[in-house]
Amino acid sequence: MPWIKKGVVYKPDGTLTHSRSHAQVPFAYKHDDFLRIYFSSRDNNVQSRPTFIDVDYDDPTKILYIHDRPVLELGGPGEYDETGAMPAWFVNQPNGDIWLYYTGWNRTWNSYRLSMGLSVSKDGGLTFKKMFTGPIMDRSIQNPIWAGQPSVIREDDGSWKMWYISGHKCEYIHDYPEPFYRCQSAFSKDGIHWEINDIPTLDFDDFLHAVGRPSVFKQDGIYKMYYSYRHTRDYRTDRNQAYRLGYAESADGINWERKDHLVGIQMSDNPDDFDYLMIGYAHYYEHKNRKYLLYNGNGFGASGFGYAVWED
Repeated sequence: MPWIKKGVVYKPDGTLTHSRSHAQVPFAYKHDDFLRIYFSSRDNNVQSRPTFIDVDYDDPTKILYIHDRPVLELGGPGEYDETGAMPAWFVNQPNGDIWLYYTGWNRTWNSYRLSMGLSVSKDGGLTFKKMFTGPIMDRSIQNPIWAGQPSVIREDDGSWKMWYISGHKCEYIHDYPEPFYRCQSAFSKDGIHWEINDIPTLDFDDFLHAVGRPSVFKQDGIYKMYYSYRHTRDYRTDRNQAYRLGYAESADGINWERKDHLVGIQMSDNPDDFDYLMIGYAHYYEHKNRKYLLYNGNGFGASGFGYAVWED
């Protein structure tokens, strides 16, 4: 396989109050001298908030710094992010600000609800503040159950494109309401107000019942996406139904062709490995003409995140 796994980068040791467990949905944010990796971690109340570590570019397993607090606090009572905030995508602005698109969590009596938020950092990404009290995208006609985990590109002409997960239904399986969610796209003139495309980016099929964390980048004029997908039945306990990585391409960002055979990375065959039970939530980046992939393993980030390097 072209992707060569290099091992686990980071897993919380449980000593930090904001980061007792999980290092979920890693995002590679590039600095001149080091790589900052943002991720979602869980506190004593099992509530997610974003934080980060800094690592060496040439060897990401060499950790240079572990941040000692979350970069974004939860919302107030009744707000869309009062029980969790999970980072999704970071966009640099011309004035030096950093925009963080994130997923806000609301617990319900038997499940959860997701909405999409936007925050801004004016100190280089150390702290973020919500730009609006309410979400920039929520349940709607196009998103019947919920919306979250956007991947965002600002085009050279100033327009914006987004790909995100859209909850479309729930079914009781083993007496628990399991969500079905597909990937959809949206367009914007300002990165805040979004028009949703009615054409599904990745629609349901016999196995793809949920799409986790689309990660889109543009290369040689082609939109490319790593994404996670799984079945809805027994995906927590059966590795044959669990998240695995997929890959797709698009000429226009609207109509996508799945090319999962080109993904180049799979779950480990070794039961002792951190990615034996699942593999997902990938983020692609490049450095010095080398291609890298961050990704989660077992337990939706409970086993931490690892990285892989592309070898032609």
